[in-house]
Amino acid sequence: MTSSELKFDLPTRRSTQRLAQSIAPLLAESDLVILSGPLGSGKTFFVRALCRALGLAATQRVTSPTFTLVQEYDTAPLLTHADLYRLTGPEQLRELGLDAQRDEGRVLLVEWGEPYVEQLGGDALLLSFALDPRRVVVSATGRRSLAILAELSAKG
Repeated sequence: MTSSELKFDLPTRRSTQRLAQSIAPLLAESDLVILSGPLGSGKTFFVRALCRALGLAATQRVTSPTFTLVQEYDTAPLLTHADLYRLTGPEQLRELGLDAQRDEGRVLLVEWGEPYVEQLGGDALLLSFALDPRRVVVSATGRRSLAILAELSAKG
């Protein structure tokens, strides 16, 4: 693990919620967060916890956009959650208009987005979830995401 990575053990749902609560105040308009990891590793649960930490009402459902591809949430800042698992190439990504949403100031949380970081505007905070043991490795690809990573590291 390099100094540009942080590892968090996530043995419980509460530990995932705490991580989301730590990251939420560090996010700003137009930030890009890429979530990777096997099915069932906690990506969508993390998104739900992050949405709650960003002010989404507990009565509003946060579900995986596997079939709808994109969900928008009225958080502060506004958030778009996308799942690119079923995409077969960059042309399908363009049709979703995620780059325009980022340009409009929405935070993008993108599951299965690793192949599309550059098409999404680059400079992404990367969260790689693992199942056994349950943990996440957080890394960054640019100046803004490195600043988020440094702030997260300083929080302890």
